[in-house]
Amino acid sequence: MGADVSAETSTGNGPLLHPLEKGTGALRALEHPAITHRLALAVIAFIRAPILLLDGDLTAIAANISFCDAFGIDPAIVQGRPLSQLGMGEWNTPQLSSLLRITASGLAEVKSYEMELRPAGQPIQLLSLDVQRIEDAYQGEVRLLLTASDVTAARNAERLKDDLLREKAVMLQELQHRIANSLQIVANLLLKSARKAQLDETRRYLHDAHHRIMSVAALQQKLAVSMLGNAELGPYLTALCESIGASMICDHARLSLEVNADQGSTSVDVSMSLGLVVTELVINALKHAFPDSRAGRIIVNYRARASDWVLSVSDNGIGMPPASESTTPGLGTGIVRALAQQLHARIEITDANPGTTISIIGVPEASFADVPIRQPQTLTASQSAYRCLPHRNAVPSPPNPTGEVRGKHQR
Repeated sequence: MGADVSAETSTGNGPLLHPLEKGTGALRALEHPAITHRLALAVIAFIRAPILLLDGDLTAIAANISFCDAFGIDPAIVQGRPLSQLGMGEWNTPQLSSLLRITASGLAEVKSYEMELRPAGQPIQLLSLDVQRIEDAYQGEVRLLLTASDVTAARNAERLKDDLLREKAVMLQELQHRIANSLQIVANLLLKSARKAQLDETRRYLHDAHHRIMSVAALQQKLAVSMLGNAELGPYLTALCESIGASMICDHARLSLEVNADQGSTSVDVSMSLGLVVTELVINALKHAFPDSRAGRIIVNYRARASDWVLSVSDNGIGMPPASESTTPGLGTGIVRALAQQLHARIEITDANPGTTISIIGVPEASFADVPIRQPQTLTASQSAYRCLPHRNAVPSPPNPTGEVRGKHQR
């Protein structure tokens, strides 16, 4: 072909075909409106997507075979027929006509407009329509190129997926509710057993087990009302500490338990681990920080920024014993250490003057094993030299041959 004439398909409001430069010879025929019109129709017929070409009055100029097959329209009667009379009249919708006229005027564009097509005696079809305004370069006439896609199957699949997700969420919610109830039953049985126990040590262990189970039950209760599978930490820690305080603090005027937590939610596993850590540390403070009916308060803090977070439990009690009075680890200590390791965190104990602050500090997993023990006393959960959290009133035993210091009581 010569280089003096070319044709292009318009995008936007320009012509469908227009000469970039006038030519000579046989190619001059492209400048004739009738030839340009036939070429445009040939392009439409070649495209596989259902396409309908309309004039500015919404009268059909042409439709390709894909359009006629998709919507059951006889190709022989399409040309010259108004859009409202195509098929059995299912295209005669006021809203579609209004949108097409606005598009023809150049005031708007129709992209991915979804409408229901209701053919007589046939299932409803959900269509996605795109309409492009085209202006004839020679006669100044407006054309509308309408592309229709049947998205019925896709939308039905999406609705089915949404229904399944809702059903799954309801079932999960019911499961969480049942688990919470079961845990509360177990906790109540432990509490009843503790009341009947003859030995103080047995009662103490049963009470501790009761509090640990209630920690998990409180989380399950939060999950039972959550549709996302996550737990809001602030309300969860508050409810947890209220439960502990109700069973362990006899005089709330003498001892107070407060929770300060940033807004946000975490996964089930993280929430449960943090709740168990709080349970152990709060119970430890209630047991040992305020001897002889000493007054005071315990504060639970949780602060999070991006991937960094700090959970701390502070009290203004008698403080920790000297390092030389450290005792052997108890069950609570082992639980806190294991949970800190699971959370990729380090344990830091500081003198609150008065009292003690025990912090669980999240650290990047890559540097977790290299966290040093430094002052104030920092205990890394992954290190074998982890010390226990001693009782304030622990009585140390003489050093054993290995150099470890053991106590009569465990924290």
